Amino acid sequence: MRAIWKGAVSFGLVSIGVKVYSATEEKDIRFHQVHREDGGRIRYKRTCSVCGEEVTYDDIAKGYDIGGGEMVILTDSDFADLPLSTSHAIDVLEFVPAEQVDPILYNKAYFLEPEGSATKPYVLLRDALSDSERVAIVKVALRQREQLATLRVREGVLLLNTMLWPDEIRRPDFGFLDEDLKVRPPELAMASSLIDSMAGEFEPDAFTDDYRAALQEVIDAKVEGREVVQPEEEEAAPAAAVDLMAALKASVERARAARGEAPSGGGAEPTPISSARSAKKAAKKAPAKKAEPAKKTTAKKAPAKKPAAKKAEPAKKTAAKKAPAKKKTA
Repeated sequence: MRAIWKGAVSFGLVSIGVKVYSATEEKDIRFHQVHREDGGRIRYKRTCSVCGEEVTYDDIAKGYDIGGGEMVILTDSDFADLPLSTSHAIDVLEFVPAEQVDPILYNKAYFLEPEGSATKPYVLLRDALSDSERVAIVKVALRQREQLATLRVREGVLLLNTMLWPDEIRRPDFGFLDEDLKVRPPELAMASSLIDSMAGEFEPDAFTDDYRAALQEVIDAKVEGREVVQPEEEEAAPAAAVDLMAALKASVERARAARGEAPSGGGAEPTPISSARSAKKAAKKAPAKKAEPAKKTTAKKAPAKKPAAKKAEPAKKTAAKKAPAKKKTA
């Protein structure tokens, strides 16, 4: 790792020289913009919107838009007069319980390494922080900006977490917050049961970035000139449930089944999961319904027997007429 900043932690009358290193790194796969036809890199020129000339970095200054098309230009000399431009101190302000710091305030993390002969006071501050179970609230000037931060211990190293200022946190403004929505006690109890059934210990290594792995596979396949193996499709997410209790019960049973636990019910009453399985079995037998058109055809053919019966009636009448002829013969 390469140090990005050097300074000192001011702890009362004690000054601890430190080097600052980035504690995190993004693993995103980065791309260049290229010409689709020949793969050439796309370059952008820094041009002035007024004169149209290309501008070098030496001729670029910072401008603050005050509205109405007016711009205030600040040069390097303007920033040099600010007290933070050369400040390399991490001033400890107070020590507070860690749970009092809302995680939404955390921004970036940096490791602190003791520099030169500052190892002993560094270890002293580290051990004192660990014993107190508190974090140090500090102010530090990084990248020409004063920032609020915390100091805490992680794996035997002081960790500096820069924080956002309170006025940089947005307030949620959503319509449903003003609605009078009430949750029924049984629903709340079932939701709590779902949380209990899915409770566990957080192990970050158990989770992976599946998208990044699949994208890397596509890139490797193109480099090696082979076909990309399509990953198995995941089951589609279930549609929005109308019955909230049924959805919660099904979720609890699924979580218990994933843990290898027995279902909560005694088996007499079907659960939403067993009902869903029964529905799936019924869906598999659904093609038998195609036989219905055959019944309709049979029903249509039935009337054909009636004309046959009507034809037989004249035969009876003929037999009746012939009867008197027999009498005459007698």
